[in-house]
Amino acid sequence: MRKCLIIGAAALLGVLIAVLPAAARSDVAGAASYVVVLNDGADSASVAAGHARRYGADVRYVYGNALQGYSAVIPNDRVAALRADANVAFVAADREVSIAAQTLPTGINRIEADSSSTISGNGSGSVNVAVAVIDTGIDIDHPDLNVVGGKNCSTGKSFDDGHGHGTHVAGTIAAKDDAQGVVGVVPGAPLYAVRVLNNAGSGTTSTVVCGINWVAANAAALGIKVANMSLGGSGSDDGNCGNSNNDAEHKAICNLTAKGVTLVVAAGNSAVDMKGFIPAAYDEVLSTTAVADFNGLPGGGAAATCRSDVDDTFADFSNFATLTSDQNHTIAAPGVCILSTWKGGGYNTISGTSMASPHMAGTAALCIAYEFCTGTVAQIVQMLRADADTYNNANTGYGFTGDPLRPVSGKYFGYLTTADNY
Repeated sequence: MRKCLIIGAAALLGVLIAVLPAAARSDVAGAASYVVVLNDGADSASVAAGHARRYGADVRYVYGNALQGYSAVIPNDRVAALRADANVAFVAADREVSIAAQTLPTGINRIEADSSSTISGNGSGSVNVAVAVIDTGIDIDHPDLNVVGGKNCSTGKSFDDGHGHGTHVAGTIAAKDDAQGVVGVVPGAPLYAVRVLNNAGSGTTSTVVCGINWVAANAAALGIKVANMSLGGSGSDDGNCGNSNNDAEHKAICNLTAKGVTLVVAAGNSAVDMKGFIPAAYDEVLSTTAVADFNGLPGGGAAATCRSDVDDTFADFSNFATLTSDQNHTIAAPGVCILSTWKGGGYNTISGTSMASPHMAGTAALCIAYEFCTGTVAQIVQMLRADADTYNNANTGYGFTGDPLRPVSGKYFGYLTTADNY
């Protein structure tokens, strides 16, 4: 029987900001686009209709709240007369607007990825570690991402992203450092889009195994050292790579990690013990819990933004570990109100352990690229956890309520990762 798998986002909280172009050009010969601001008290709709008849205004939007007025394409030879109309306060050119500059997301700031080594600031994609994103695909035309290939194991005809989730994950890992959009943990790193979930964000064991199989087959040739899986479903770890409980996904993951690919996964968003959620329960992966951070800085006290968590605490939706075996492969990263890339060349803010996992995947890629993390996957996982342990204990104000220095009874979330070590 096939298991249904879903993405690990707690909530899709709406587009924070995409590129919003206005009509800053002439739409037709001899005309241009303007915003017409009317005097207070004017009836925007009726005045706009009258101006359409009187001045040939091709009305596009009518405003009646932030201001009274409308936007329209107006013939050049009628603009002066319209400016003199008794109802008009002023006429402004309709200019193009976009995101003004590259934004440093709070999660990237919180784990100090912006303070890591120069390889992390290379937007050209010359990092020698590729990352596979096993998800809904990646927007292959997104200008902020270096998508170099992939595999479609789901619906559709390509590994392009029809949902947005995989593109969001990809941006946190490796959005370019190019003065626009956002920046990731390893900017410009080569990304492989492995589409195993459909446009609704769902798939099955068979599609996920297809994706894992593709990564295992191509990792050596393509330089894929890290993979991210921000997805999951119910299940458990038999301690025997799925051979005892007939778990094909577990077996596939064991074979993938044996080939030297570090697999970082989302812990899950049900606020329960991850021992019943796979792949997070598997000992071979690095399971990532979510931390709420609203300003990119330690210390707490920042006002909540897109959801009502508490700054510098474990996210209220995050799964956690109780078994010692699970604690030994668990780490924490920011996962609340994370701004990243989105399908259609845009940007979006969402929350979930799905958003925490790519912070960790990027950190793993950075550590491997600089050869701080070497050896088997199991050794790399423990190096990353030990580095987080050391960094948190040396900087006791760095962590969060719920980490091992400020534990919550019965719930283990791990130490907050840091990229500053690399």
